[in-house]
Amino acid sequence: MAESGGIGGFLKKIFLVDFLEGMRLTLKYDLAMAMPGKPKDLYTEQYPKDRPPVAERYRGAPRLNINPDSGETLCIGCDLCALACPEHLIVVTTERDEKTRRKVLTTFTYDISRCMFCGLCEDACPVDCLELTQDFELASYTREGTIWDRQMLEEGPRPTRYTH
Repeated sequence: MAESGGIGGFLKKIFLVDFLEGMRLTLKYDLAMAMPGKPKDLYTEQYPKDRPPVAERYRGAPRLNINPDSGETLCIGCDLCALACPEHLIVVTTERDEKTRRKVLTTFTYDISRCMFCGLCEDACPVDCLELTQDFELASYTREGTIWDRQMLEEGPRPTRYTH
């Protein structure tokens, strides 16, 4: 008993001092909400209507950038993003075009359910095709919804707009 706070610690446990302090704080805020007028130290975000600002360096939903002139993806199929990913969640498939003898991107999948959003894939891309955006609404009801294909990566997530 001596190493866990002695008699004072024992009495705190018996009389539930921590619990009572927590209840006092809870009641303080509850009573402040019941009083007329708005308490100054409470803040509520109206989330679906007003989206909160995110930090400038926040890394969220991945996106494959496209060339605005031609509408084609900037990805050259080098597979460096997949090699740099510590979770091995990026799969890049290419095939060689017989006319131009260049690699052509056929499929690009990205499993956001396992992503740590570390940005290593973004750093490894030599043509700045892959980037992690500021989009933070990545919830999905199914596991299949967290595996994004090339089309989803090029278009980006479409957050639900709530209207009231």
